Amino acid sequence: ELRAVTFAYGDRAAPVVEGLDLDVPAGGHLAVVGPSGIGKSTLAGLIAGLLEPRSGEIRVCGEPVRGPGSASQAASRAGTRAASRVLIPQEAYVFSGTLADNLRYLCPVRGGGTDAGPAPVPTDAELAAAAEAMGLDALLARVGGPYAEVDPAALSAGERQLIALTRAYLSPAPVVLLDEATCHLDPAAEARAERAFARRPGTTLIVIAHRVSSARRAERVLVMDGRHTVCGRHAELLESSALYRDLAGNWSDAGPSDPALALGDTDGVHAVARPGLTGDRGHVVAYGAVGQMQAAGDLGDRGAFGGE
Repeated sequence: ELRAVTFAYGDRAAPVVEGLDLDVPAGGHLAVVGPSGIGKSTLAGLIAGLLEPRSGEIRVCGEPVRGPGSASQAASRAGTRAASRVLIPQEAYVFSGTLADNLRYLCPVRGGGTDAGPAPVPTDAELAAAAEAMGLDALLARVGGPYAEVDPAALSAGERQLIALTRAYLSPAPVVLLDEATCHLDPAAEARAERAFARRPGTTLIVIAHRVSSARRAERVLVMDGRHTVCGRHAELLESSALYRDLAGNWSDAGPSDPALALGDTDGVHAVARPGLTGDRGHVVAYGAVGQMQAAGDLGDRGAFGGE
């Protein structure tokens, strides 16, 4: 839940997000689209807790989200809030070690966990099942199983994304934010990954989309367009939003992805160097309430929290 959220990169900077109201229900599936630099990754950073709004309130799973500068949270409560969401950026972080270590990185250690109690570490069978669901099974077989050592530099960008996506899939986080996290995958692999998250029990999925198929798979689409931000279903927006028609008409689902944000873009989150976001000159202003999201039954669709 976002209530009257305003954010700017600096005290004298113009707001990137201003007075934004948004509801995504538990189990919902939202795609976020818009021109490069309009603030899509900024919105993801706010929801994830990488950024702190100038004003307004953000709640995830009913708990208020505070930015990294907030010192008022008790450590145990902060850990519980952080465990409620996971953010995967364009350039996924993979570290040297075994594949199993990478995949279990966001899972609580045995005896740890959240207020609800400890969560068991995924078994080898669960690792294999998650890898199959996300399309990582071919890499798993090629490197020699989950306990094979992986060299991040020897992996392709798509393989690193698949590892990070499977890591998020295995995490206990109920809220998953994919910030163009499938931009190095082909359309079939992207569809497989998004549908796996949509079928994952208890998952609320927010996707920064870069192909029109991702928007079609979502229940609702948020079109960030400065002061004309709108939210609705794919078919509705094709009728009501000229920008959305333009975006949908220019996206291609037939070949390699063309991410909305190039690497190093000022509105990006660099997962390897730092979990920060730098300046964005765009404006996002909600035109009244964005709209109450309604859950539906058919969901066919940079550091993250808890460690990544």
